[in-house]
Order: sequence, then structure tokens, then C-alpha cells
Amino acid sequence: MTYNEIRKVFLDYFKQHGHKIVPSASLIPEDPNLLFTIAGVVLWKPELRGERPAPAPRVANVQKCIRAGGKHNDLEDVGFDNRHHTFFEMLGNWSFGDYFKEEAITMSWEVLTKVLGLDPNRLVITTHHSDDEATEIWKKLTGKDAIRLGDKDNWWAIGDTGPCGPCTEIHYDMQPDMIGGLPGSPEEDCGRFVELWNNVFMTYDRDANGNLTPLPKRNIDTGAGLERWAAVLQNKLDNYDTDLFVNLKRAVSDLTGVKETETNKPSFKIITDHLRSVGFAIADGVIPSNADRGYVIRRILRRAMRHGQILGHKGGLLSELYPALVTEMGDTYPELKNNQQHVVEIIRNEENSFTDMLQNGMKLLESELPNVNNGILPGDVAFKLFDTYGFPLDLTQMILRDKNIKVDVNAFEKCMNEQKERSRADTRGTKLLWESQTDLPATIDIEKYETKTDKPATVLSILRGEEFVKSANENDEVEIVLDHTPFYGTQGGQVGDMGVFKIDDNVVMNVTETNRVGGLVVHKGVLTSPINVGDEVMPEINQQNRQQIARAHTATHLLQAALRKVLNEDVEQRGSKVSPDSVRFDFSFGRAMTTEEKQAVEDLVNEWIKSDLNVTHEEMDIDSAKKRGAMALFGEKYGDRVRVITAGDVSCELCGGTHIYHTGEIIKARINKEKSISSGIRRITMSVGALAE
Repeated sequence: MTYNEIRKVFLDYFKQHGHKIVPSASLIPEDPNLLFTIAGVVLWKPELRGERPAPAPRVANVQKCIRAGGKHNDLEDVGFDNRHHTFFEMLGNWSFGDYFKEEAITMSWEVLTKVLGLDPNRLVITTHHSDDEATEIWKKLTGKDAIRLGDKDNWWAIGDTGPCGPCTEIHYDMQPDMIGGLPGSPEEDCGRFVELWNNVFMTYDRDANGNLTPLPKRNIDTGAGLERWAAVLQNKLDNYDTDLFVNLKRAVSDLTGVKETETNKPSFKIITDHLRSVGFAIADGVIPSNADRGYVIRRILRRAMRHGQILGHKGGLLSELYPALVTEMGDTYPELKNNQQHVVEIIRNEENSFTDMLQNGMKLLESELPNVNNGILPGDVAFKLFDTYGFPLDLTQMILRDKNIKVDVNAFEKCMNEQKERSRADTRGTKLLWESQTDLPATIDIEKYETKTDKPATVLSILRGEEFVKSANENDEVEIVLDHTPFYGTQGGQVGDMGVFKIDDNVVMNVTETNRVGGLVVHKGVLTSPINVGDEVMPEINQQNRQQIARAHTATHLLQAALRKVLNEDVEQRGSKVSPDSVRFDFSFGRAMTTEEKQAVEDLVNEWIKSDLNVTHEEMDIDSAKKRGAMALFGEKYGDRVRVITAGDVSCELCGGTHIYHTGEIIKARINKEKSISSGIRRITMSVGALAE
């Protein structure tokens, strides 16, 4: 049975048994405590608690999931065993107060033994040690005694708090003639038995203190890994030998010109797995970055690139392989097709920026290996790889694994903490250093609203560490001021631009941060080639990053207008942070918003987005802006000339940030959370663009 046929057989069965079939949700969950959707049940937390009506009493779907960050993290195991993945598909069926243990158990047994035809003698059952009812149901249904285990194996929860309950698992004996222990035994990790299905009896809600409160209804939550089912049904011991992965690995072989062997098999596994994680995440709106889920995706992408290099491949990797992923999974998940150009562009930009850093980082690592004692790489070396070349710790550990070398993790973490302290001090210190440069002319940055410049800029000053220098070398971390720039420096709650400086079309600096110090625009980053004061460089902004920030900034204006309309006209902005990943908006209001109010605000913002209102950007004197009714930020000081951003007849604000030109470019907005941050001040976090979808 093929990979695609398994999905259909599963959904057809549950449709015939009265379940409403729903599509996969986004990999970006509603739950702010989770980086990614880690299981199908993540969608249904409010329904399980009775806080939101379920779409039907019985529901089934195939949910795309990522487990690569936080508590649920399989990243380091991928490539080195038969069945770990960062991205996987979870088959699931749910009952919201409808059927319970007996019917859930019966249906799962029927699917495996009658529909799929698995040998019942090769199936092993586990139950929670407290669950006599489930144990008796299994005995009556199969004649078998279940293995009774504790919380570690047979209790499931969405997170540290929330819906949870005992569960029963069905395991399959992959190799009856193989030496290995049953589930729960000391020898169980040998790989002989693989979990195929987990039925969770969601009956409790756990609070932060660990207290269990019965849920309003008894619910069923199930999960089954499609990749594991494919391996069993295709008689493969390794998930990566099933039909979908075989085709993806063939694409890797065609691109690299290298055939898969036992020696390089981990690299083929890692590249194909990471292709799926990176491709699906970006298609769902994740932007690679240095924070939260964006950082996880950046780590995964860089890990894949390293394995491309191991195979001898130079240049784009996942960006070149993405069409193969679309071919295999684009019909089932149309977002892969619909966002293909966007996804490839983002991946290619990431690959280009990391290629040189990867090569230089490997040179440093190779030079340090002869000095390694007792098979342990010093933590300060691992930290330098992270800090200078962007090597996440797990990437360094992975590279060293084949050499039987470990990293001094405690020393690495000590360096990391020291760097954080220095960074806090440096932020203040470098600001003072730049303020001392009174002879430097103010940066001409009128081009910041045009996103690019057609003429080279001159390097006026270079700060390396605490010293202003005339020249700096490859791999130096520096701050640079130009005579003019299209880069937007952090200001007014909007984060600064990222991008590159080029000389003769060659990247000489990766700009990771842009700030303002008085009249200066300061570009911070790492050099990929030497640079001198007086050099002419071509500054280029990361356009995808800028566009997402512009969407987010205009969305904050719509959000404020909606809050004033739904709550009252006294609502005033008290601060904001506009970044590619999210919007944070602080406003004056004396109480928590109701669920209905939050929904009304979100609906109103999306109504204005759908209307595709014109957004005008005009410069005028402050008196003209006031006559027009432009709103000003509380406590902000404005000059004689101001910039006015107007969205249809909905919003008119004084704002020096970057914005889009039609509200439809925002695509969609979603309120994630609303909370108090101080007396009389509330905070909303909101996602926009593909991230909100």
C-alpha cells in the first residue's frame, strides 16, 4: 500500500464510521506555549476543555507535525535510526463526549487487523497501570493480556498543563526472530517493537501545580504515525525506505551526483527529512530567524546544508530539492504549490548567506581538532563556531559525532551566558561609542522607504569590539556606518532591516541587525571579506524580511482602529514591537477583553484586509497632519515635518515606519493572546500574513 493510499484508507474508514473529516491545521499552533504543532490534538485543546464547540462529535484528519524544539524535540535522533523525523504526518480520530474507550479500542483494532490486514499475533498492547477498564476491553476483544505500564509510557498530555489522561498503545513486532524486549522492558529500545497507534482517554485538565480536574466530557484523542504505518505495510524496517522517501532520496542523488550507500545513508535521511520540515514550515509562514520557531527552522536548514557538503555538494540544496517535495506531496498539501516561488526564494537566501560561513567555520573546526584532548572539544571553540559562524551547538555535535568527539556543553553554556551579559553591556557601550563620533555626518536614509538604492555607498566608519578601525578582516563582527543607506534602523517599535553589503556583486558583509544612534544608521554583522573605510559597497535589503515587517506594521494601525471601534475611542497605543514573526501591541484599557471582543476586533481587521484598502504614505507639516486628524503616539515627540500613513477611511496615523500600499497585502491577521502587563495597560500579540493563515 502506497504512502498516499494509507491516508485515504484511514480517512475513508472513519468517514464511514460517522467522523467529520477536517483538513490539516497549520504547523504554527494557537497555543503560545508551543513552537510548532506537535500532534493532532494540539488543534483541539479548547474543544476538549469545553471552551469552544467542536465542529462535530466525531472528527478525523491527517495532521502535519514538527517535533524539533522545546520539550518535544527529535532533531538530534534524525538520520541515525530508522524512525525518527522532525516532520511527520499524524493520523488521528477524536470523540468530543461521544464514544469512549470500548469503541475507540475496537475501531483501532479493526483498522489494523481487518482493513490493513496486519497479523494480530504480531501486535502487542500496553495500558496504564491504573486503567482496569481498558485492560479488560482488550482482553475481551483479543484474548490477550495487556502490558500495564506507568505514566512515562501510558499517560499522555498536550503540554505541562492542559487536557491529559491515561492511554493505551498498540505496538507491532517488526522482526519476530530478532532479539529484543517488549515495550516497557529494559531491552525495548532495540527497535524490534514499534508503536503504531495511541488511544488517549482525555478525561482530566492539569493545572500548573499538577492538580487534575475532570474535564466536562470524556474525550478520545488518538495518534498514529503515517511514516511508521508505511514502513510496516511496505515490509520495510526503515521508514526512509518507503515509497515517498525513496523518491526524495532519488532527487538528492540526482542533485548531488552521489548514490546512497550504507556509509552516507544518514546524510540522505537527514536531507530528505529536513527538506520536509523546512519546506512545510516556510509554506505555513515561518521565516528563518534568530528567535523561536524561526531559529529552529534555520538550524534544521543549516544542518541539511552540512550534510549536502558531506556528500560533496556545493551551492543550493533544499532550494533545488523543493520541487521534488511539491511533486510528492503538493496534491495533498496545496500550500506547497501555492507558495512555491516564495518558499524557494527564502530558502535560497538562507543558503546563500550561510554557505561562506559554513566553509569558514569548518576551517576553524578542522584547525582545532589536533588540539582536542580526551575526545572533548573545548566549549569556547564550540561557542566561537556559534557566535561567529552561526553554527548551532547541535550542528557542531553532529559534525563531531563521526569522529567520536564530544563538546564540553557546560563550558559552551558558560560562554553563552557571558556573551549575553556582554551583549547587554555592549548595547549600551557601543551606543555611547557611536555618540562620541561627533565628526560623522548624519546618515542619509531617505531611501529607506524605497527598499533599495541604485548607487554604491561609502564606508565612513567601522567599529570592531570597542575600537574604531580603518579596516577589518574576514569573519570579524563589526558595526558599520555608511554615508547613505536604504536600511531601516530600529525605531518606533519597528525592528531594523537585515541584508548584505556587496562589492562587485560579491557579498562582503551579512547584516543581521540595523540600529539608529542619533542621526547615524548603524549596520551590525559579520564580514565575509576584508573591508576598509572609504570602500564603496552596494547595500541590499532582505526583501522578504522587509515585506513581512511592512505587512505587520500596517496591521498594527488596523488593530488600533479596530480596538477603538470595538472597545471605545479612549483606547490609546502605549507601545509596540513590529517584527517579521509577530506584532506586539500595548494599549490603555482597564480590563481584560472578552472572547467576543477579541473575535470582533480580529474580524474587523480581516474585513479591512479583505477590502484591499489603499494605504497612502505622505509627508507634510505637523499642523496639516493634525488638521487631517492623524493620530499620534502617546508621549512621542514629533518634528515639524511628519509622515502620515492613511488606510482608506479606517486609519490615519503619524508614523515613520515602513508600510505596504494596499491592505490586501497583509493577507490575514490573527490575534494570538491578550493580557495585562501593568495597571491599565493591556498587550495583544498578533500574527499576520501567511503566518496567520
